[in-house]
Amino acid sequence: MLTKNKIETGLKKLLPDSNILSSIEECYVYSQDGTNTGKSKKLPDIVVFPESVEEIQKIMKFANKHSVPVTCRGAGTNLIGACLPNFGGIVMNFSKMNRILDINKTDMTAVVQPGVVVGELQKKVEEIGLFFPPDPSNLRVSTIGGAIAQSAGGPKTFKYGTTKDYILGLKIVLPDGSLMITGGQTIKNATGYPLTQLFIGSEGTLGIVVEATLKLIPKPEASRVMMAYFDSIEEATLSVNNIIDSKIFPSTIDFMDNNSINTVEKFYPAGLMTDKTAALIIEIDGTYESIQQDGEKLKEVLKESNAVNITLSNTKDEYDRIWTARRSSFAATAKLRPDVVTDDVIVPRSKLSQLIKGINNICAKYNLETCIVGHVGDGNVHPQIALNLDDLTEYKNYLLAKEEIYRLTINLGGTLSAEHGIGAEKKKYIPMAVDSNALDYMKKIKHLFDPKNILNPGKIF
Repeated sequence: MLTKNKIETGLKKLLPDSNILSSIEECYVYSQDGTNTGKSKKLPDIVVFPESVEEIQKIMKFANKHSVPVTCRGAGTNLIGACLPNFGGIVMNFSKMNRILDINKTDMTAVVQPGVVVGELQKKVEEIGLFFPPDPSNLRVSTIGGAIAQSAGGPKTFKYGTTKDYILGLKIVLPDGSLMITGGQTIKNATGYPLTQLFIGSEGTLGIVVEATLKLIPKPEASRVMMAYFDSIEEATLSVNNIIDSKIFPSTIDFMDNNSINTVEKFYPAGLMTDKTAALIIEIDGTYESIQQDGEKLKEVLKESNAVNITLSNTKDEYDRIWTARRSSFAATAKLRPDVVTDDVIVPRSKLSQLIKGINNICAKYNLETCIVGHVGDGNVHPQIALNLDDLTEYKNYLLAKEEIYRLTINLGGTLSAEHGIGAEKKKYIPMAVDSNALDYMKKIKHLFDPKNILNPGKIF
């Protein structure tokens, strides 16, 4: 690989100096992401801020010619080391490619650059009565490019699906600098292999998304959120089946365990019932008439499921208070110990109570404090483990607990990630969850697209 000076010299022929960072202090910032447990083994040699597809192509042609690693980065909020530059080289930041290029109300599509913030896109399309449902918890900062790379989900997955369900087409710069266009602008497309889906969730290891065409849907007229409390985890998880059996289809069914409820209430007093074992946060949307009807029916279903103190938001302030409490769980858990590590596992919904109880037992075994939240409508659980990562014993216990949680999840018919991805943090465990033949073909696909292994090396495998 080229020296740092030669990489910088080469890139300065392609980009203005203002779009290149090279000092140790500047590069140090980009050696980390949202992953508390991991830091890059190396600093990037250079950080670049391209402003066009053509600049990205030039950067990749240079990198490919000289076998320089390139790690792409949006907001850096991922939690699995997906944008750690463990082999140095170039970090490519997309904050200067953050334009919404088009919103077509008739076709219900949007064309965006990778640096567009998800929350900002949602606001823009809702102004004209449209809706982009993917709803990652960090939507105020997370970018479309990152959401595509990680196949992000969020609370509304239960009704609306994840990011992969809203990508119609992509423009992708490949590792050799060539441009590939996949998909199109139509809702249906049965023309050839569905290559668009191949890149979604590939964590920046196959190509660089430089433009995306998104599917939009009509914005629901109204939405309300309900909280219901339970005296047991089994009752809370079984009530989800009762809701579905009643023909009510909420947009969200989220979960908080007792420790999460207590921890959040201390951090953000919202009037949560801290003596209950579990709580469900259920959002319903639709017309004003339908959510009124569904709300009353939902209350009856929850009462029959032994829920107590069922409340339904009547104002925007009440709605925001409930969701702010739920979205505060990670920050609240961070107050318990110097560090917090969150995970992302998923099982069939019928196995949820076994998973939640099992995680609590595993963490208790290793003397680790955990707050469990999740999107239980689709079986996705997020254990948030509070610890001191500088304490060697605690860190070793965390690693042991982590592996046991993964084994439990797989034994229950689940898998390692629902929406965060694999990255650097989970790659050693992927053989536990993926068929060996399938894993071999994944590696062959990686080699086909990136024979020099320069694009986000050291991730997934």
